[in-house]
Amino acid sequence: MSVRSLATLPLIYLAAACGGWVMTRIGAPLPWMIGPLIVTALLYVSGLATLVIPVKTRPAGQIIVAAQVGLFFSPAAFGKLIELSPLLVGMALATAVCACLTAYVLARLSGMGMVPAFLSTIPTSPVEAAVIAEKLGLPHGPVIFAQTLRIASIVVLVPVALYAVDGWPDRSSAGAAAPVRPFETLALFAAAAATALVFRTLRISNPFFLGALAASAAITAAGVTLAPFPPVVLSMAQILLGTWLGSTFRRSLFTSAGRLVGSIALSTLLFVLLSTACGLIAASLLGMGWENLVLGAAPGGVTEMALTAKFLELDVALITAFHLVRIFLIVPFIPALSRLMHRLEQRAPDR
Repeated sequence: MSVRSLATLPLIYLAAACGGWVMTRIGAPLPWMIGPLIVTALLYVSGLATLVIPVKTRPAGQIIVAAQVGLFFSPAAFGKLIELSPLLVGMALATAVCACLTAYVLARLSGMGMVPAFLSTIPTSPVEAAVIAEKLGLPHGPVIFAQTLRIASIVVLVPVALYAVDGWPDRSSAGAAAPVRPFETLALFAAAAATALVFRTLRISNPFFLGALAASAAITAAGVTLAPFPPVVLSMAQILLGTWLGSTFRRSLFTSAGRLVGSIALSTLLFVLLSTACGLIAASLLGMGWENLVLGAAPGGVTEMALTAKFLELDVALITAFHLVRIFLIVPFIPALSRLMHRLEQRAPDR
């Protein structure tokens, strides 16, 4: 990296952090992810920044976020996983079907191929989806945009809809932040990083996320309580990921997008509606609380949905189990499915 790049990179991260701070002030969801993403995307779309953010910044952020997510996998969540495993697996498969239907609609509306439409829709990390697209030689800008829009939409629309139906929650009783216990936090990071490296050696998909998540979830499910990362560390991890995601946007995506942006927005709304319908139908058939199943079916992040469940005093263990099962059931197979679809598209005769 050149001297100019070394001087530019801190400025980009500083601007990204300022974006996160602004988002926290206005009460936006996922402020330290969405804020840096928006600011960085604006810098790169406008042409003010052209530096390629080092890809090596991703793993640290992924390990920290995934390890934090695994802390929700308590013994109670593990018990729910065993007790309700048919429902959890069925809901994960239903979400995958909804994603495929949405991908087909997106491909028809936008004119993009099925592989990028699939990667734009299937619930996974925007980072992972972008990396798969890049390996297949496909443009990753639209994939990141679609995945980011999906996450942001779920984080905003689903909780607000629940608040609107059940009443806005009272935040006055929110507890104080947990005390910082550095040795436990370091032990959590060490276990997560070591397992991530093992997953990488074994060539398991998305090793830095799934490996860290597996380690943290296993420790927590065994009844061992480790201290979570301090808020500042978790915020820095989100800044790393948000900045990298934002830096992948380019002006050409919007100048040549045509109907793409509108198609992605419509397909995202369709995905939210389909997954919500699945949750409502399952709740009606099983006689369970619809709020729990709607949050469990929502194709958002496990962290955001678990925090929303806790905020609304819903079943955090059940909702966490829903999302962890979906992650481990779907995410590992996304690269292989994408490669298979890509080969089939390449072999298909031109129409």
